Amino acid sequence: MANNTHPSGLVEIHVAVLLFGLAGLFGKFLVIPAWLIVLGRTGYATLALGLVLIITNNRHWPKDGRTLALFSLLGLLLAIHWITFFHAIQISSVAIGLLAFSTFPVFTALIEPWWFNERRRTIDMVTAFLVFVGLVIMVYPAPFGGAVFSGAMWGTASGFTFAILSLLNRKWVRAYPSVTIAFLQNATATVILLPMTIWIDVAVNAQQLGLLAILGIVCTALSHALFIRGLAFARAQLASIIACLEPVYGIVFAYLLLDEHPGLHTLAGGGIILGTTFLAMLQRVRV
Repeated sequence: MANNTHPSGLVEIHVAVLLFGLAGLFGKFLVIPAWLIVLGRTGYATLALGLVLIITNNRHWPKDGRTLALFSLLGLLLAIHWITFFHAIQISSVAIGLLAFSTFPVFTALIEPWWFNERRRTIDMVTAFLVFVGLVIMVYPAPFGGAVFSGAMWGTASGFTFAILSLLNRKWVRAYPSVTIAFLQNATATVILLPMTIWIDVAVNAQQLGLLAILGIVCTALSHALFIRGLAFARAQLASIIACLEPVYGIVFAYLLLDEHPGLHTLAGGGIILGTTFLAMLQRVRV
């Protein structure tokens, strides 16, 4: 990996994060259950990533049962993460879902020292408290159980499951290439969700299939490939900070394409969440 940051790497990471932010809008574009959106996303992503692995002649696959079981768990977590994410957006707004999901770095910072026997820092507790304050401001004065409150809770659950997924990836599957990990997790999520089409009567038209293809191939497989490629030319810590722009891109897209106008409380609470997350990531880079 290069020691110095190259502009091309930064461009690829920014484009990848922009596509990550665009993915949230499909929760509004597609009027189908969240689990079906995720099935389409992981299915198309599996096909695209599988093609990449075939072209690159990848031969690094897990062979023992324990590792395969771990990837099954990671695939399940991925499915839960995306289902809660799209459900949050469907019942509230793109802004609420993305901003609540953005709490994941704080969950990571709180859980990581416990899992890896690392030093616990006071700053992590402070950032967790500030993010909680941001969430309270974002949902206030929405009624308990209302769309804003429920969307924020589901979005936070999405952030929590993503933090667990990221930490498990760090702890157990660092020996495998990132594209292999992404393929196996998406493939497992697809296999887990596919039987639901037998139990639940669903109908998807050609337009929805096209949107799912864009979501799975462009906003998932391509974005992950760009992000991974960008890491070869930029520091991982810098990439993590750039990733904080995901909700910003998503909110701008929602404004332009869906005419969504975030309320003052959403912007104020979201600003605290994003600012706190950004400062936390910046602090971790300096450590």
